[in-house]
Amino acid sequence: MLSVWTRTTRAGRFLERSLSSIVELPKFQDFGVQNEPVLEYREGSGERAALAAELKQTAAVTEEVPIVIGGESIREGEPRFQVMPHNHSKKIAKFYYASEKTIQKAIKVSVDAQARWDRTPLQERIRIWQNAAELMAGAHRQKLNAATMLGQSKSVIQAEIDSAAELIDFFRFNVYFLKENAKYQPISENPSVTRNSLRFRGIDGFIAAISPFNFTAIGGNLAYTPALMGNGVVWKPSDTALLSNWRIFNIMREAGLPDGVVNFVPADGPTFGRTITSSPDLAGINFTGSVPTFNWLWNEVGKNLSRYRNYPRLIGECGGKNYHFVHPSADIQSVVTATIRSAFEYNGQKCSACSRIYVPKSLAEPIKNGLIQERSKLKIGDPADFKVFAAAVIDDKAFNRITGYIKNAKNNPKNKIIAGGEFDGSKGYFVQPTIIETSDPHDKLMTEEIFGPVLTMYVYDDREVDKAMALIGSSTKFALTGAVFAMDKTFLQKALDELKMTAGNFYINDKSTGSVVGQQPFGGGRMSGTNDKAGGPGYVMRWTTPQSIKETFVPLRDIDYPYMRD
Repeated sequence: MLSVWTRTTRAGRFLERSLSSIVELPKFQDFGVQNEPVLEYREGSGERAALAAELKQTAAVTEEVPIVIGGESIREGEPRFQVMPHNHSKKIAKFYYASEKTIQKAIKVSVDAQARWDRTPLQERIRIWQNAAELMAGAHRQKLNAATMLGQSKSVIQAEIDSAAELIDFFRFNVYFLKENAKYQPISENPSVTRNSLRFRGIDGFIAAISPFNFTAIGGNLAYTPALMGNGVVWKPSDTALLSNWRIFNIMREAGLPDGVVNFVPADGPTFGRTITSSPDLAGINFTGSVPTFNWLWNEVGKNLSRYRNYPRLIGECGGKNYHFVHPSADIQSVVTATIRSAFEYNGQKCSACSRIYVPKSLAEPIKNGLIQERSKLKIGDPADFKVFAAAVIDDKAFNRITGYIKNAKNNPKNKIIAGGEFDGSKGYFVQPTIIETSDPHDKLMTEEIFGPVLTMYVYDDREVDKAMALIGSSTKFALTGAVFAMDKTFLQKALDELKMTAGNFYINDKSTGSVVGQQPFGGGRMSGTNDKAGGPGYVMRWTTPQSIKETFVPLRDIDYPYMRD
């Protein structure tokens, strides 16, 4: 009946002309996505030889890194230097802090670029991101790894899983999640008459990306995921991850990202924070760092709320006091191996690193002895040595903070250092992996984030499993990662329920570190952050402001409704 009507009425002629929609929905070629393989770097392998050569080349020069705004390189003020943490007399990058005026310039360029960039089709953005992932996986892989190893003092494997595999995964999976999310379109009950659609927009204004030192991949994700969704970004990289972040920035330029979409702006933290939060154009903050800094940013945004054009999006990942809880039925070797890796890989400078372990008295001696024995095998030194397990902590501030906890433990009768406890900052910021036993589950070693190679063990009575388990959530303000070890399935089910709010990433018979993009989306609640799950399908959606569109193909002719004529 509709077909006759459309051929014989004016409305029908309108429909024939207008049925072709003006809204073009994105069409993507279906493709699967897989995690980037982690290379092994075995003796005689091509990747080992390539990395060794790149390490020598990177170590031989001090690379100059300018501020870059809209394609313009800027050098202002006294130069600063990124040094090797394991040999702090060696400089690998020379850089500059942006002044308040320069940060304001970056904001304006980002805002102006956003309006242009947001009109770039999703297919074109995706092409750039795919190009970048291929460059990261191929020609620039060892450049990223070498900069991360020397500048952030990561071992071979820790650099490979970070600045290669995870960084590549973020770029590929965020594209994949964008495409999957774009498949959803609202219901159109009669599409020949009206059609409903949804499109993704960037947020008018700019996004401030503030990235940490400990993961090169986080820098790439914080700055470029908002850009993927049509935003302009002012990126403040960490001073102590500057060279690796600079290499990401240049890879994106090589991949075809237009100037001004992401602006590279090293700066003094307070100056940067004051400038971005006072700008009416602030559209969001993508942050990884400390609780006090994120609290300050949130507070400043609240003070300036009436000035903004949009309610700024605030995403923060702020670390944790991550736990391993051991049940009397646990496999001892699994506990020991997982805890050593979680606590001491990259010197415990992972947001997810295990820093407290609860052990039943019945297993205390074998677990303690196992931890001490395995810890004694760890080689600490120059990360360019392929036999090194971990290198130095990131800088003098971290060294002083971490060693302060160790010194305090030595003077506290409730605490006993059972392994490690040595440190030396004369050449590099070296802190030996340290294991402490405490009789106080509320000691600051068990409740405060140390962010270093310090593991504290508390032994509980086997009969008081529930009481010990209750300490996990009640004794700290964090809720990032946690693990339980048990062979008792009844207990595991109970722990899954009782510990539900103590960790955003929860592990059963596995270490509390090692989340993989697309496999374990990462983030925690409470004071560990906003739990927006980087590496998951919802993360890209935090950086878009969707628009619902209704198109009508038949002109409206009547003001009244049929029942009014009855």
